[in-house]
Amino acid sequence: MRLFVALDIDPSIRQRITEFRNQMRLLAPDVRWVAPETFHITLQFLGETKRLDEIQRALQTVRGAPIELSFRNAGFFPSGKSPRVFWVGIEADERLPRLASSIGQALQPLGFEQDAGPFKPHLTLARAGSGRPRPVAGERSAPALQQVRAKLETLEQLEFGTMTAHEFYLYESKLSPTGARYTKLSRYPLE
Repeated sequence: MRLFVALDIDPSIRQRITEFRNQMRLLAPDVRWVAPETFHITLQFLGETKRLDEIQRALQTVRGAPIELSFRNAGFFPSGKSPRVFWVGIEADERLPRLASSIGQALQPLGFEQDAGPFKPHLTLARAGSGRPRPVAGERSAPALQQVRAKLETLEQLEFGTMTAHEFYLYESKLSPTGARYTKLSRYPLE
């Protein structure tokens, strides 16, 4: 099973981001655009594993309070000058990185490592090349995303809405030629 831990997004925010995504997609039709029904905020990527029961038990130990999330602005990884990932920004207080850290700590005894560096919450809209923030050997930035960057520079501050996350989920990701499909396997409340 290919697994990850993430927060879901309120339908009204998903709709506003989808409308923005659809406008930007016209500028770069040759990159891989994320399907709106799969929008999420990744807290920990686990990858391929057969340890579902152990992971679910470990996640049951994670505690956290509800988190207010504001979706605003957009940008690129690794940078606007060499874009490979196009994203919408997420602003939250210290509870969000604390939750991601708590999840990582709960899963560490099972052999899962937390991502290196600070937690950078974002919602991925499009990927080019490998789709990784750091390039793979020989990979260049996507020229089509440069057109998206140029358009972004002409826009006012983007506001997509604010929501409160009351739970996080363990998801399964099934890859297919038509894109990834995500299934929620377990729900964990934030109280």
